[in-house]
Amino acid sequence: QVQLVESGGGLVQPGGSLRLSCAASTSIFSAYAMAWYRQAPGKQREWVAGISTGSNTDYADSVKGRFTISRDNAKKTVYLQMNSLKPEDTGIYYCKAAGGIWGQGTPVTVSS
Repeated sequence: QVQLVESGGGLVQPGGSLRLSCAASTSIFSAYAMAWYRQAPGKQREWVAGISTGSNTDYADSVKGRFTISRDNAKKTVYLQMNSLKPEDTGIYYCKAAGGIWGQGTPVTVSS
């Protein structure tokens, strides 16, 4: 059973940066496409960014140019570098592995 553990969330001022991490328990992490999602208070969960097994990336329009997804297969970890954060980026951030495996989420609050 693959387990995912997110970390790196917190409180940051508008314009600031955070880097989220998602560590996987599987030894075949490199075989999984990975993605980040977020859920703002009172809203549905939405896709933020994805990275393929070959490290091709894609982003939601709302974060394009500000967020960067990357992966380190040796560390079995996927990252989300978030720059120029806005209050509307506030929410619980989840990582997801192909096949419907979710982490528990890490909270991000962007506020002055």
